Amino acid sequence: MRVLSGRHVTTYRYKQPVGFGEHRMMLCPREDHDQRLLELELEITPKPSLIRRSRDVFGNQIAVAHFSGRAEMLRFESRFRVQHSPAEFLEADIEGSARYCPFVYNAEDLPHLLPFIERCTADPALEIDEWARKFLRSSALTDTHAVLEGLTRSIHQSFAYKARHEKGIQEPLATLKIGSGSCRDLAIFMIEAVRSLGMAARFVSGYLHVRSPSENDSRGGNTHAWAQVYVPGSGWVDFDPSRGAVGNRDLVRVAVARAPSQAIPLSGVWIGSASDNLGMTVEVRVTTADSQDSERILAQA
Repeated sequence: MRVLSGRHVTTYRYKQPVGFGEHRMMLCPREDHDQRLLELELEITPKPSLIRRSRDVFGNQIAVAHFSGRAEMLRFESRFRVQHSPAEFLEADIEGSARYCPFVYNAEDLPHLLPFIERCTADPALEIDEWARKFLRSSALTDTHAVLEGLTRSIHQSFAYKARHEKGIQEPLATLKIGSGSCRDLAIFMIEAVRSLGMAARFVSGYLHVRSPSENDSRGGNTHAWAQVYVPGSGWVDFDPSRGAVGNRDLVRVAVARAPSQAIPLSGVWIGSASDNLGMTVEVRVTTADSQDSERILAQA
C-alpha cells in the first residue's frame, strides 16, 4: 500500500477578456476497494460564482463551475492524494463458471452488465470480431485469464502508441487499419474487442504514475485512459493496452463509463471571438510519498 499524490493544471488564455459558460469537471479520484481518496483541493481562477457538485450514473464525482464577469485567462488546478493498494488479476480468483470463455454471466448480474456488453461502434464486416477471435481456439474452451492478458499484450506489441491531441476518439476500425492510436484509442479498441467476445467492458480515465524517470514514456505525466473488464469472482479488472499491463499498478482512476464521451476530464464554453483564443496548456504531475524522484511532468501546448 502506498500514497500517490497528483497535480493537474489546465490553463486557457485569450487575447482579451472573454466570458465563460458552465465548465464541467471530472477531476476527483474515485473511491474504490483498492483506491481511497485522502485529500482533494480544487483551485479555479477567476473564482467561480458557484460550484455545483454531484455524481453521475456511474458514481463518478462531477463538479460544475459557473462564472460571472470576464477574464483573459481561465485556470483549473486540482491536487489530490490517494491511498493505493495493489490489485492483481489472479486466475484463482475467477469463478469456476467463467474460467473459460466464451462464458455467460449469471442471471442476477446480466441486466446490469448488458450496457457494457453492447457494442458502441459499428463493425459491419465484423473485422474487430475476427481480430478478437484469434485468441479463442476453435476446438476447445479457452482460458479466460490467458485470453484477456493476450488481448492486452497483443495490442501493446502490435499497435504503435501515438499521441493525438485532437478531440474525440479514433474509430476502432481506423485503429485496426492504421495500427496506431493514443491511449484512449487503444483502450476503446480493446473494449470493443472484448465486447465482441460477450464480456462486459468499460472505459476508464485517470492518471498514470511512472516509477522511473529514466523511462522514455511520454504518456507518464499526462492524463491516461485504459479499460476494465468484468470477470466474475475478480470484479472489474484493469487492463492497460497502451502499456501491455494488467492490474491497477500505477493507475489512478478518476472516471469509469460505458463510452469515452462520458468521461471527459474538463469541458466547457467561453464567449468571445474565435480569434481571441490563444490556446490551452496542461501540466500533470504524479508522485509517490516514498519516491519524489519518480515524478514526471508534461506540459503540452
